Amino acid sequence: MDSLCLDIETGLCLTPSEPDLPLSGDFGEFMLSRLSQSKRPDHKHLCAVIDELSKALAEGNHSRTPVAYFAATCSSLDSLLSADAESPMDVVQPHVVILSLVFPKVSPGVLKRNGLALRLVLSVLRLRSVTPECLISALKCLVHLLMMGNEVSEAHSILLNLATHSDGKVRKLANSCLRDVLEKTRGTKACQSVSGTIAESFQKHLDLAHKSEARSAEGAQQVLYLLSTLKECLALMSKKHVATVIEGFKMLMVTRDAFIARPVIDSLNALCLNPTSEVPAETLVEVLYHAAVLFSAPETSADAMTFTARLMKVGMMRAFSMNRDVCVVKLPGVFNGLKDIIASDHEEAIFAATDALKSLICSCIDESLIREGINGIRNSNLDVKKCSPTVIEKLCATVESLLDYKYHAVWDMAFQVVSTMFNKLGEESSYFMTKTLEDLSDMQGLPDEGFAYRKQLHECVGSALGAMGPETFLNIVRLNLEASDLSELNVWLFPILKQYTVGGRLSFFTETIFRMIETMSHKAQQLKLQGLTAASRSVDSLVYSLWALLPSFCNYPVDTVESFEDLGRILCGALQTQAETRGVICTSLNILIQQNKEVVEGKEVPVNDASPALVRASARYDSHSAAANLEVIRSCAPKLLDVLSKIFHESGKDDGGSLQSAIGNLASIAEKKTVSKLLFKTLRELLMATKTAIAEDERPVSGMDVDNAADKNSSSNLRARLFDLLVSLLPGLDGQEVDTVFSSLKPAMQDPKGQIQKKAYKVLSVILKSSDGFVSKNLEELLELMHNICHVSAKRHKLDCLYFLLAYASKTDDLKARKDIVSSFLPEVILALKEVNKKTRSRAYDVLVQIGHAYADEENGGDNEKLHGYFNMVVGCLAGEKPQMISAAVKGVARLTYEFSDLIASAYNLLPSTFLLLQRKNKEITKANLGLLKVLVAKSPVEGLHANLKSIVEGLLKWPEGTKNLFKAKVRLLLEMLIKKCGTEAVKSVMPEEHRKLLTNIRKVKERKERKYAAGSEMSRSQHSKETLSKASRWNDTKIFSDFADEDEDSDGDYMDGESNGRSKAPSVLKSKASKKHPRQSHLEVDESDDEPLDLMDRYKTRSALRSSELGRKRKADSDEEAEFDAEGRLIIYEGERSKRKEISDADSDAKSRFSVNTSRKNQKRLKTSESGYAYTGKEYASKKASGDLKRKDKLEPYAYWPLDRKMMSRRPDQRAVAVRGMSSVVKLTKRLEGKSAAEALATTKFKKFRSGQKKSAGKKKSK
Repeated sequence: MDSLCLDIETGLCLTPSEPDLPLSGDFGEFMLSRLSQSKRPDHKHLCAVIDELSKALAEGNHSRTPVAYFAATCSSLDSLLSADAESPMDVVQPHVVILSLVFPKVSPGVLKRNGLALRLVLSVLRLRSVTPECLISALKCLVHLLMMGNEVSEAHSILLNLATHSDGKVRKLANSCLRDVLEKTRGTKACQSVSGTIAESFQKHLDLAHKSEARSAEGAQQVLYLLSTLKECLALMSKKHVATVIEGFKMLMVTRDAFIARPVIDSLNALCLNPTSEVPAETLVEVLYHAAVLFSAPETSADAMTFTARLMKVGMMRAFSMNRDVCVVKLPGVFNGLKDIIASDHEEAIFAATDALKSLICSCIDESLIREGINGIRNSNLDVKKCSPTVIEKLCATVESLLDYKYHAVWDMAFQVVSTMFNKLGEESSYFMTKTLEDLSDMQGLPDEGFAYRKQLHECVGSALGAMGPETFLNIVRLNLEASDLSELNVWLFPILKQYTVGGRLSFFTETIFRMIETMSHKAQQLKLQGLTAASRSVDSLVYSLWALLPSFCNYPVDTVESFEDLGRILCGALQTQAETRGVICTSLNILIQQNKEVVEGKEVPVNDASPALVRASARYDSHSAAANLEVIRSCAPKLLDVLSKIFHESGKDDGGSLQSAIGNLASIAEKKTVSKLLFKTLRELLMATKTAIAEDERPVSGMDVDNAADKNSSSNLRARLFDLLVSLLPGLDGQEVDTVFSSLKPAMQDPKGQIQKKAYKVLSVILKSSDGFVSKNLEELLELMHNICHVSAKRHKLDCLYFLLAYASKTDDLKARKDIVSSFLPEVILALKEVNKKTRSRAYDVLVQIGHAYADEENGGDNEKLHGYFNMVVGCLAGEKPQMISAAVKGVARLTYEFSDLIASAYNLLPSTFLLLQRKNKEITKANLGLLKVLVAKSPVEGLHANLKSIVEGLLKWPEGTKNLFKAKVRLLLEMLIKKCGTEAVKSVMPEEHRKLLTNIRKVKERKERKYAAGSEMSRSQHSKETLSKASRWNDTKIFSDFADEDEDSDGDYMDGESNGRSKAPSVLKSKASKKHPRQSHLEVDESDDEPLDLMDRYKTRSALRSSELGRKRKADSDEEAEFDAEGRLIIYEGERSKRKEISDADSDAKSRFSVNTSRKNQKRLKTSESGYAYTGKEYASKKASGDLKRKDKLEPYAYWPLDRKMMSRRPDQRAVAVRGMSSVVKLTKRLEGKSAAEALATTKFKKFRSGQKKSAGKKKSK
C-alpha cells in the first residue's frame, strides 16, 4: 500500500496553478478520475471505498469536499473498528489512505473535535494484523495530529514501538516522527516525556540483550534499531536522559563490534555537532575516554578507528567549552588513544588522528594549563615535593613519543603534531619541549636512504625556532662553530635560522652572532696565511651565512629601541670594510623601516598565510612602539645615509638596487635637514660632472676616449649614479626641493647620450608618481619637455611620464586642453606598441590601458562616454599613412577591446575597415588585424558573433594574390575559435562552398585528438585538465600578434585555397611508413602511431620531439649491447672478450641494420682489446686460414676502417706528424676517387696498392 500512497501523491503533484487536491470540489470524483483506469487491487479497493462514501454523501445531500469525505471516512472507519471481529485490512487500509490524503485539507479545529481522528489513528496503529503500508499512512496522520499540538503519551509509546518494527520504511518514518515531535516540543514537559520514553526503551532493550540468552539475538536487533532512532533524536533529547543513553553507550562499546560502534559514534557525533543540544560534559568525557582506550587497539577496524578519532576531536572540543576542568583531566588519555591510532596501518585513520591531535592542541591547551605546568617545573627545581607530572607535561611527553622509531613510517604526520605543539606553547615550549628539540636535531643525522621526511623535519625544527626564539634555540641546538673539523659544523641550521627567525633580539645578534662573525673571520685569515685556501674559503662562506641571518633578526625585533644604536655602529663599519655584506645590510634596514612604517600608518599584517610566530611577533607592535622604533632609527640615519651615499657614489654597480632602496627608506624617515644637506651635495656633484661631460664632448674623440666610456668613473657613469641617488632621496624631499631637482633634469632630458636621458626621465617619472599637484603646477614646462624626441633607451620611462600627463588630461574639464594633450602624445604611445624592446612595448600597452581606466573612473569624473571618446581617438590613428602607424593603432584597438567589454560593440563597427586592411599586401597590418579579430572572437558574447559571423568568415577567406599562404595557420585558428563558440553548423552555413573542406579537416583533427585523449591514461588526462585550467587569461601581445605559426601546415594548405592536389587525402600512416623506410629524411623520431602528424608550428611539441629524439638515440646507443640470458633465464657473463652476437635471420631486421649501420656506428660501444685499444677490430670479416677479409652471409661487404690514433693528441710533433700523414693519405685517396664507380675505383693502381698494404699489415699482426 506504500506504493499506492506514493502513486497517488505522484499523480497529485500538479502544476503550481492547479491545487493537488480540491478544497471545495468533488474530492471523490477527483480521485476516481485518477485511479479508475488502474488495474492494481489496492487501487480498486480504494476506488470502491470512495464510491461508497460518495453515494453515502449523495444520499445525505452533503457536499463532496475533503471535509465531508473526512467526516464520512471517520464515521465509516469508527464503525469498522468498533465491530467485535477485527475488520479485514483490505477495507481498513483504504480508509486510512483517504484520511492521510484529506488531513492536510482539513482545518485543525475540525481534526481536534471530539478527539475522534486521533483515537481512530491510534486504534489502527494498535491493530495486530496491520500491514506496513497501512502503518505508513496511519503514521502520516499521527504526525499531522501531533504537530497541531495533540500531546498523547500513548502516541509516543506507539511511535517508539514502531521504531523497532521489522519493516525498514516503517522504522524510518517512525524515527522521523519522533524527531519532529522532539523538535516541536523542545524545552517543554512533552519533550521530557518523549526523551524519558526513548531512554527507558533503550535501557530495557539493552538489559534484555545482556541478560536473556534465549532472546539475545532479538534483543540485539532491537538495540540496533533503537541506535538508528538515537542517531536522529539524541541531540534533541533532554540533558538528563542523554546522560542515561550515553551510559548505555559505554556498555555497547565494550563489544568493539563495528556494526554497533558505528551508530554509537554517529549518535555522539550528531550530539556534539549540534550547537543547541544539551550535553552532560562529565558523562560525555567519560565515554570519549572509554572510546579512546577501546578503539585504539591494533585489532580495531579501520573504520572504527577513523570515526573514533573524529569523535575525539568534536567531542573533547565540545566538552572543553562546557566544563574545562573535567575535560583537562581526561585529555592525556585521549592523546594516548590518538597516538595509538597514528601507529596503525590504516591511512584514513592516521589522517583523522593527526587532525584530531592538532585540533585538540589548539583548542584544549590554554594559558592556565601552561602556567600550571611551568609552576610545577619551577617547584621541582626548588626541591619542592612534586607528586606527579602536570597535565601539560603528560601531553608534551605523548607528543614527544611520536618521534620514536616505532612511528618512523608516519614521521611526516608526527612532525605536524610536534609543530602544532611548538606553535601553541610559544616561548614556554623551552620548559616542556627541550628534549623533543634535541631528538629532532639528532634525526638530522639519519642517512637519506632511510629517511624520506627531511623537508618536514626542517619545517618542524623551524616551528621550534619560531616558538622558542633564536637565543633559546641556539642554546639547545648549537651551531658548533668552535669545532676544529669543518665537517662537524651544523651548517644545516643556517637555512632554518634564516627562514624561521622572527621576533628575535637585536642585542643577541650584536653580542653573540657578531662575535661569531669576528671569530670566524679571524680563523679564515689564519687559514689563508697557512696556505689552506680551500678551508679559508669555506670559513668565509660561514661568515657570510652568519651575516645572512641579519634580515631575519630585523623581522619584528623586540628590542629595537634599546639595541639599534649599537647595531647601527656595527653596520656602518661593515658597510665600509666588507663589500659582500652590503646587500644583506641594506635588506635588513629596509625590512626594519618598512615594517615600522606600516604599523604607524595603520596597515594590518596579513595573517592568512602567516606563521604563528610571525603573528605573535607582529601583535607586539602598536603605533606607539613603532613610532619609538622609527625615532631611534632616525637618530642613526645621518651616519647611515652618509656611509651609504658615499658607497653608492664610489661603487660601480648596485646589484638588485639594495643601496638605492636603503637610502630611499632612510631618507623617508630622516630629519629634513639631513636629507636637504645630502640633496644639495648631490646636486653640486651633478653640476660639476655635467660641466666635465660638456668639456669632454667639445674635445676631439680619440681611441682612448672610447676606452674611457666604459670606465665606472667616467663623467657619464658618474652622472647616471647621481641621478639614481636623486631618485632615492625623493621620498624625503618637500615641494620646493622637488622643484629644484626638476630644474636640474631639464638639460639632462635633452642630453645626446641615451644613458643620461634614461636616468633623467626615470627621475621625472618618480616625481610625477609621488608628488601630487606637480603636473598641474608645471604643466607648460612638462608639455614642452615631452615634445622633445628621446633616445630609444629612455622610451620606457618617457611613457611613464606621458601616462601622468594623459591621466591629468582625462580629469580636466577644459575640453580644448584635453584634446590638445591627447592628440599630441597619444600617437607616441601607440607607436611604442611596435617597439622591439619587450619592456618598452609592455609598458606602452599598460599605459594605454591605464589611461582608459582613468577615463572610465567614475569616482574621479570619468564615465563611459569619455571612455568611448578615448577609444575613438585611438581609432583615429588608423588614418595614418605609414603601415607602422596603422598596425600599431590596430593593436591599440585590440588591447582596449580586450580590457573593456563595453568597447566590443564599437570594435565591431571597425570590421569593414579591418577586412579592407586585410586586402593590403602588408604583413604587419595583416598580422595586427588578425590579432584584433582573435580578440573579438575570444571576448565577444555568442550573440554578437552570430550577428557578424558571415562577414567575419567571408573576410577571413578573401585574400589578395600572393599573400594567402602567409597566414593560413592564424586563419585556421580563428575558424576553430568560431566553431567552438558558435558551433560547426553555424560556421558551415556562412562558409563559401569552395572552403567547406577546411571544416571537414578541422573536425577530423578534433576527433583524432579526442580519441587520443580518451585512450590516454588517467594521469595524462589529469595533466591535460591541469594544463587547460592553468591557461593564463591575461593579455599576451606576443601570442596574439606573434610571427610564430605564420607558416602553414601541409594538411591545411589544400583547404585554404579551395583546391585539392591529393596530398591531404593520404593518411598520415603513409608518412610514418615513409619515415621508417628513409630514416635519414627526418631529424625527429616522433611516435605517429596515433595518426596525428607532428605540428611543427607548435614550439612546445617541437622541443618535446627533439628532446625525445635525443633520449631515444641515447637509449639506442646504450642498449646496443644487451644482457644475454640462457634458456633458464640466468644472466650470461663473459670474463674475456664478449662472444659474437647471434646472427639475425629476419630479413626485415637485416634490412634495418643495413640502413642504420652508418648512424649506429657513432653510438656503438667500442670493444676493448689488447691489440688496438678502444677501436673497432673488424674480426667478423677476418679469415682463419689466410690473410685479408672475407665476405660473410647476411653481412655488409668488408670495408676499410681507419682507427683513431692516440698519436694525433700527442704533444710530440714527430708523433703527431706521423698520425696526420696517415690520415691525410686516406683523405687524398678519397678525393681522387670521388665521382667514380666502384669498378673504376678498384681498377686504379694506387687503390690496389693501398688495399694490398692494408692486407699485409693485417697479416703481419696475425702472424705476431
